[in-house]
Amino acid sequence: MTACSTSHKVIEQEAGARWVKDLQDGGQKVVFTNGCFDLLHPGHVAYLEEARSLGDALIVGVNTDASLTRLCKGPGRPLTPEADRARVLAACACVDRVVLFGEDTPLALITLLQPDVLVKGGDYQLDQIVGREVVLARGGQVLALPFVPGYSTSTLIDRIRSRS
Repeated sequence: MTACSTSHKVIEQEAGARWVKDLQDGGQKVVFTNGCFDLLHPGHVAYLEEARSLGDALIVGVNTDASLTRLCKGPGRPLTPEADRARVLAACACVDRVVLFGEDTPLALITLLQPDVLVKGGDYQLDQIVGREVVLARGGQVLALPFVPGYSTSTLIDRIRSRS
């Protein structure tokens, strides 16, 4: 591992649960979000930075290739394999840990991690956010953050395809 390597930030789910508990035991607030993050763009970065600002640490759940395919994100998706998507997210300064999950929703992962804050993008209403009951039951917060206008993975893919 080099001095600036961030590969250690991609961890297994059980290690993620221990990491969250250790931080919480130390009085820190842990934020969780999840997504596909197929092509990381400035909208994602702004969203992740805002999510991180809501606590002391940010852990990101990333859909595996199989779960992303089941979610029907479009033809040829994912473009980027799960390990690469996790690695790119881990390189973001605002992301403290990354965990892959293979289910269609992150409910089991949220239940395992028990974060203090659960965040999703602005395309979700609060009552649609999977795992909200788990976080609210512990006295945590559930928030929908607004999107940065002009950025979406689908739009980016369309733009790339139209130029080739």
